[in-house]
Amino acid sequence: MIGVFRQKNPGNAIGLLIYALILKFPLFLHTPAPLQQADDNYLYKLILKVLAPLGGQQGFLYSFLAFIFLFLQASLLNRIANSVKLFPRPNFLVGMSFLLVTSLLPEWNQFSSTLLVNFLLIWIWYGMVGWYNNNKPLSAIFNTSLLVGILPLLYSPSIGFIVMVVLGVIITRPMRIGEWLVAAVGFLVPYYFLMVVLFLTDNLQPDGLLPKISFHLPRLPESLWVTGGMLLMVVPFLVGGYFVQDNLNKMLIQVRKNWSLLLSVMLVGLIIILVNPGNTYQHWMLSCVPIACFHAATYYYPDKKAFPLILHWLVFAFCIVVNYFPHLT
Repeated sequence: MIGVFRQKNPGNAIGLLIYALILKFPLFLHTPAPLQQADDNYLYKLILKVLAPLGGQQGFLYSFLAFIFLFLQASLLNRIANSVKLFPRPNFLVGMSFLLVTSLLPEWNQFSSTLLVNFLLIWIWYGMVGWYNNNKPLSAIFNTSLLVGILPLLYSPSIGFIVMVVLGVIITRPMRIGEWLVAAVGFLVPYYFLMVVLFLTDNLQPDGLLPKISFHLPRLPESLWVTGGMLLMVVPFLVGGYFVQDNLNKMLIQVRKNWSLLLSVMLVGLIIILVNPGNTYQHWMLSCVPIACFHAATYYYPDKKAFPLILHWLVFAFCIVVNYFPHLT
């Protein structure tokens, strides 16, 4: 399977869809309800209200939307990784890795606010990649910061991604006050329009606009299966990080910055794990984009193909068990 996805073959797009159907098919068997969390914010609640007359409280619609979003995220991330030359040769390993990583915990396959945030994070990372050597940096920074401002309106703890914008500007741009001001304005614009709408509908409650943030230790795994899923997420990430570091001198400056921006997404994702942990592992999903890219490095770089092959089928088998046979876990 790794040998197939290492090549940039147009037919691999169909192969990626089949791969996604195999991993995500339990979505259509169990049709879980959309996940609702205490930290869900205005936009996500509005989306659920719009979908409720069509899909009810639980049903096929939410499973179908979750599958479509996951597959589109995998395809989009893979396309972007190839376009920014994250690896020396184009491949489909990033998309494959994303589908694997998001299958390690079954709840990551549910329709949720974090699933939507993850979609926007891919676009935000791509936007930040475009800041380097951009002829019109102000508009690019404003548009990307605008997307970052939408994140907390879906899921409150994702307000932490403002730190990612700060790191992105430091990594890709020289120090210019105007660009920092534009980033701040872009982040605040969604809040401005939300306040206008709430004011016109006589629902403005200033206290409700500010996310309630509290820091706690990460939630401990409640079973060996959850522990196994986290290990299979972390270990290939560390191995991929080693291979990326080992090949860093062979990369162009732009590509190095792309990997640095992925690490900034990862860093903020780790910080958000400490924010309002709740009773689920949805916070961890916000790190899936950079983790999937580093997993792809684990499958791409080794000269001896036995290790990545064994690792892939181990992760694949684990995903099949936890998703198809939840009663065993």
